[in-house]
Amino acid sequence: MSQRTENGERARTAVPVLVGQVLDAWSARPRDGAPSAEHPSDPGVPTLAALAHAVGGPGSARSAARAVAVWARTAGRGPGRAGLYDGGLAGTLVGLRLGARLHPRLHLAADRLRDRLLGTAPPRGRRLDHVTLPDYDLIVGPAGTLLALCAGDRPTPAQLAPFVGHLAALCDDEDLPRLRTAGYAGHPYLGWLDGRINTGMGHGVAGVVAALTAAVRHTGPRPDLTRALRHATGWLMRQSFDDARSIRTWDGAGLDGPPPTAPRARQAWCYGTPGVSWALWDAADALGDRDAAAWAGAAFTTLAEHYDESFHLFGDRPSDVLALCHGAAGVLAVADAFDHHARLPAAAALKARLLAHLLERLPQVRVLGAEGMGLLGGAAGPLCVLLTTAHGAPRAWLPCLGLR
Repeated sequence: MSQRTENGERARTAVPVLVGQVLDAWSARPRDGAPSAEHPSDPGVPTLAALAHAVGGPGSARSAARAVAVWARTAGRGPGRAGLYDGGLAGTLVGLRLGARLHPRLHLAADRLRDRLLGTAPPRGRRLDHVTLPDYDLIVGPAGTLLALCAGDRPTPAQLAPFVGHLAALCDDEDLPRLRTAGYAGHPYLGWLDGRINTGMGHGVAGVVAALTAAVRHTGPRPDLTRALRHATGWLMRQSFDDARSIRTWDGAGLDGPPPTAPRARQAWCYGTPGVSWALWDAADALGDRDAAAWAGAAFTTLAEHYDESFHLFGDRPSDVLALCHGAAGVLAVADAFDHHARLPAAAALKARLLAHLLERLPQVRVLGAEGMGLLGGAAGPLCVLLTTAHGAPRAWLPCLGLR
């Protein structure tokens, strides 16, 4: 065994130990009302605890059970909106459902919260034009709530129907005019999106596609759902282009003119080829469209063959380069999904690279855990991905990312 292989194996076996230590440190933090790096409703801690409990290891059951119990005491506090992230109650539902694997009584709270969330479903006749992110997206909107209903649970067609109907109605035209945003002119962070259609997984069409695909898998195809998926996936394919690094990719919003020629640095779960190509492949797979699935797999292959950690992972904070949303963990999660379900050779190779990349940076993941344990931006995300890819932890949490 080479020294590098031996070091990699040592790091792999260190992951469950680190998870227990990080969970213990989080559980021991004082809860004195001081601002926290993540919302109390964030599903990161109970998701990580559920995976740690499933994988096992010295002290993991005790650390995981304690963390879920501590999290459950404040779960649901925050803005009280329905979204999956940023303090939304759909995230609380995911945490309760996965945490109930350690504390079964949490299923009762999860059932009550599920029923409450079903009452937030977009009503018939709701505004379908000039949308903002809460009207449709995965982070704070109904796409994320639909996915939350699928995480660790088996929703009924009736439970998903209002969310499915709303998202399908937004995609009733092949040019997706209803998903063109409004109201962001002059916004310090979203001004670039005003009047445009977002492409990404977190805030865009890819996230809507992921939610509609999950609905197909849980309820079966139906004409309006299939039509909506074909409109949305066709639109995404038309927005793609080859960048200067020969990667088939996407900008943050749909094309307003000729495709850009410069390389696109943001290649992550949230924006760019990883998240978008997965959404396209999974939709095609659910619909039995082999040609579209091959196209999406080829797009991801261009990323896998040209991915450059020194260029595509950037930012000033550990979360920028390590976490699920922007960093290596999110790309690893997508590569794992392509490897697991599509058996894509290039995905297996990129998965091995990024797994080694994260294992070499476990000390930085520990530092990130001291800053925050959120699923998208904190240490829970990388650790969940490591438990899933390196230790075979259950995949029931992956709908939180539009994956499976």
